[in-house]
Amino acid sequence: MEPKQTGRRSPDPAERRRDAERTKRKLLEAALTEFADHGYDGARVGDIAARAGVNKQLISYYFGGKEGLYRAMQREWLETEREHTDADVNAADLLRWYLGLNLADTRIARLSLWRALSDEAPDEETEAVLEREQEQMRRRQERGEIAAGLDTAAVQLALMGMALAPVILRHDARRLFGVDIDDPEFATRYGDTLSRIIAGLAEEHHPKGNTEP
Repeated sequence: MEPKQTGRRSPDPAERRRDAERTKRKLLEAALTEFADHGYDGARVGDIAARAGVNKQLISYYFGGKEGLYRAMQREWLETEREHTDADVNAADLLRWYLGLNLADTRIARLSLWRALSDEAPDEETEAVLEREQEQMRRRQERGEIAAGLDTAAVQLALMGMALAPVILRHDARRLFGVDIDDPEFATRYGDTLSRIIAGLAEEHHPKGNTEP
């Protein structure tokens, strides 16, 4: 007769890895919410852990602490951005993607505002992404999407601002459009107008009185 087994079985390595990934995913989601609501300085690891439903010591275990969690969250966003910002994507589609992202989840835009208010210097990864995106903007200019006389750095900054504006100026947007930014009507009206603005970037405008043909 075989001895009766008692106690719980130990989870296999694959199950432990899945549990770890689920825990890290919960922490990253909770961190995005807390950092978006309170900024880096105002967010507390205890609140992040409580929102994720895990022990706060796991933040140190998986990420090395609050800063490590913040950096991991940033890297994840930069990777998502990298997947959708190829130079082959035209400027209008790129802007519509950023706009849709910000309207669907306002946390990214609010986090950007906190970074601006704190005058946080971009880290090396963010600097590399900005340079890559600027190179992509120059390539769009080379193929005629942006007029040769326009400064691509200025264009890039303007597009970023247009995508962020509805979240940062939410109350103003509601007054101007008569609907909140989470209403599909807003996304359609604002997005269509942005697409027309982008189309105008390809045109060279000459001041009145210019005698050139």
